[in-house]
Amino acid sequence: MGQTQRVLVVEDEDKLRRILQLQLQSSGFEVDQAGSAEEALRIADRADVVVTDLRLPGMDGLSLLTALRRQNSATPVIVMTAFGSVETAVEAMKAGAADFVTKPFSLDHLLTVVQKALEVRKLRAENQKLREELGIRYEFDNIVGRSPAMQEVFATIARVAPTRGTVLLAGESGVGKDLIARAIHHHSPRRDRPFVKINCTALPENLMESELFGYEKGAFTGASVNKPGKFEQADTGTVMLDEIGDVPPTIQVKLLRVLQERELERLGSNKTRHIDVRVIAATNVDLRQALENGTFREDLYYRLNVLPLNIPPLRQRKEDIPFLAEHFVARISADLGRPCTLSQSGIDRLLQWEWPGNVRELQNVIERSMVLCNGESLEAADIRIDTSRQKSEAQVVSGFLPPGMNLDQYEQSIIREALRRAVGNKSQAARLLGITRNALRYRLSQMGIDDNEQQAASQSGK
Repeated sequence: MGQTQRVLVVEDEDKLRRILQLQLQSSGFEVDQAGSAEEALRIADRADVVVTDLRLPGMDGLSLLTALRRQNSATPVIVMTAFGSVETAVEAMKAGAADFVTKPFSLDHLLTVVQKALEVRKLRAENQKLREELGIRYEFDNIVGRSPAMQEVFATIARVAPTRGTVLLAGESGVGKDLIARAIHHHSPRRDRPFVKINCTALPENLMESELFGYEKGAFTGASVNKPGKFEQADTGTVMLDEIGDVPPTIQVKLLRVLQERELERLGSNKTRHIDVRVIAATNVDLRQALENGTFREDLYYRLNVLPLNIPPLRQRKEDIPFLAEHFVARISADLGRPCTLSQSGIDRLLQWEWPGNVRELQNVIERSMVLCNGESLEAADIRIDTSRQKSEAQVVSGFLPPGMNLDQYEQSIIREALRRAVGNKSQAARLLGITRNALRYRLSQMGIDDNEQQAASQSGK
């Protein structure tokens, strides 16, 4: 049972009170007893559950129940009475009783009722703890940032969260777009409704429509049941479209309809379904450049860009690095179960790096450094930063373009090499190049390479 739980028995009959005490003690409970409600109130604060008779000398059981509730006590109360009428039971339950037993009752039945009340209390406490943890996690002061740029972000969150307007989060990978999207949802009137995150990059193009909008039974081979899509799952709540720039044009049209009309049709169905969702889109690429490249619809862009929020990279707000680092040290220390602090030399070391991976990279560096550190303080020598990327970038800059190549030729050679390494897979090649799948498709068309030629080239190893 874990920690021994305490039951307070309130009964004016000495013999019955003693019997209940012995039975509960034999079942592993610690037991306090009181012969009156007044006596019970003095010791009720240490009880995990109260079992009380309704008929007591002086203050009765219902008055005791009311007094406990007035003290904001979360202790469950089980009432006993020989007058087991429906009216008495209803009155006790309305006053906040956890359960009700009528005399005479079996001791086994009473034990079952007590254990049930304790289990309900435990579940409620766990639920409250989870709610509090979620609330703390997405409070603005937990999205660490004291720089003017981040204070502006916090102010914008506070302004846009109460509305249902579409938000477009822009920022490099690792700046915390997911955390900010959840903060907007948590501080909105939809906080108790679903939050559904959709990673557009992770969805294969041929499955994206059915995943987003659902499908009807028989819509395609293997569709044996009706299935709602992500938007229907988020109805009355919030949808986060992560990496929106990677959505193919055919799906962009359907997204535009959802944003404009708040309606959709499942794959294989002609039935229009109306939904109520708040959309938060996120991108780590410049959608305006995608507009110029013809890979992103202009009308969809303006529908998404109602409430734009640009999240600055970490290198542009280095004053936040010490506070972020100390925040991660405290959190990771709790996870590791051992104390650790960050020295000034460690902070100085962190401030020297440009953080191409932003806050996510900083968190990973702190965790790696703490796991491998032998002491209780992170010194400069303990900070484990992967500098290989910086060295490779420096080598590229020093050599500039390869001899005999102009910029267009160099870009085309890189694209061809990415396709070769990805064995013709456009999504994988786009990830290697750090661009979206649509941007790659546009560049291939500019190079005069169609899909058939690309596949043949990748298979021949050219």
